[in-house]
Amino acid sequence: MALTDSYGNEVTTTSAAARDHYDLGLHLFLGGEFGATEAFAQAIAADPDFALAHAAHARASMMASDMAAAKASIARAQDLSEYLTVRERQHIDALALLLSGQAAQARAATLAHVQDHPRDALAAQLCSNVFGLIGFSGEVGREAELLAYTSALLPHYGEDWWMMSMHALALCETGKIDASQQLMERALAINPRNANGAHFKAHAHYEAGQSAAGRAYLAAWMQDYDPRAVLHGHLSWHQALWALHAGDEAEMWAAIDAGVAPTASQGLPINVLTDTAAILYRAELAGVSVDPARWAALSDYATRVFPETGQSFADLHAALSHAMAGQGDRLAHIAETAQGFAGDLVRPVARAWGAIARGDWAEALQDLVPVMAATERLGGSRAQRDLLELTYANVLLKLGQTDEARRSLATRRPMLASAPPVAALA
Repeated sequence: MALTDSYGNEVTTTSAAARDHYDLGLHLFLGGEFGATEAFAQAIAADPDFALAHAAHARASMMASDMAAAKASIARAQDLSEYLTVRERQHIDALALLLSGQAAQARAATLAHVQDHPRDALAAQLCSNVFGLIGFSGEVGREAELLAYTSALLPHYGEDWWMMSMHALALCETGKIDASQQLMERALAINPRNANGAHFKAHAHYEAGQSAAGRAYLAAWMQDYDPRAVLHGHLSWHQALWALHAGDEAEMWAAIDAGVAPTASQGLPINVLTDTAAILYRAELAGVSVDPARWAALSDYATRVFPETGQSFADLHAALSHAMAGQGDRLAHIAETAQGFAGDLVRPVARAWGAIARGDWAEALQDLVPVMAATERLGGSRAQRDLLELTYANVLLKLGQTDEARRSLATRRPMLASAPPVAALA
């Protein structure tokens, strides 16, 4: 009798131990917990010819920023794919496309794959979340597409904590906050240690303006979360952001220095860069003094981990870091060469960051105005893109357009309008 994984998918291995380690890794990976890479390695040790375990190890290694291991593992999975089922071969092919930098092709392959194999969770995961292949498509309407994607998959999963949390985020990012919170609570009741669920609950609290409740929830939840886990740094960013909004500078800096900054976080480089740049500049907007040495260190970090443009969400924040650090040549490189899914928007925003650093508010406004109609294309969550919303409002304030600044927040981000974290509007 063929073995199946915990989602009912047949797996080509005769080792129950290998299958069990694979299932554990799948659980840990989908929950954003630490240990998935090790669990998949144990599956491989139990059955060196278990192709899907090699593919899963590749995906987990990618999320651990070990691209050399990821590429070696996916190559081994491909070598073993000749006698696999169609589902397993397609699963491996989609991951291989992603790891070879073919994001658009990987997205198309995944969308086609889940039509026939909706419960292939590790493949379906590639297009879920705001940081997935739909989230980083650079397309207008990608939030609605993500909701359509999870809506189509949800009926196939029943009371599954992972898919429920993914759908809850999609609901949150399209403004359906109450429905998101209700579904998230159901998901977390099944698996309280689901870090993706805790993360998305934080987003729902943020969008609902429930800062105190969100801050208290994360403070308790984070106590048992392994600092080596993929979301530890980003959840620390949420903690720092809520501390900033509460006027608790000491707690904000403690969260940054313990979990967000490059010297502390063990997360993905894209999260380390974007979260640190965002919290530092949002602190400045709120009137908090930021040591220039922090910007200098972050500019150096951005240059090291993203030396060339192409990942638009990272480029956006790298440009901010270079502008605030006074690194004109680095900033100009992004402003002139930005490529990727939203490079056409990164270039004017990079110019705007430079103008802001010089105090040329009129030029900054000129560059920002056309971008503000399409910020969704840049990627990230609404909470992350509030960096631009608040920057835009602050530029208007610097030009004496206070009423327009208030109107912009009230219409575009009303949950920020009652107590905007911008010093001149506080």
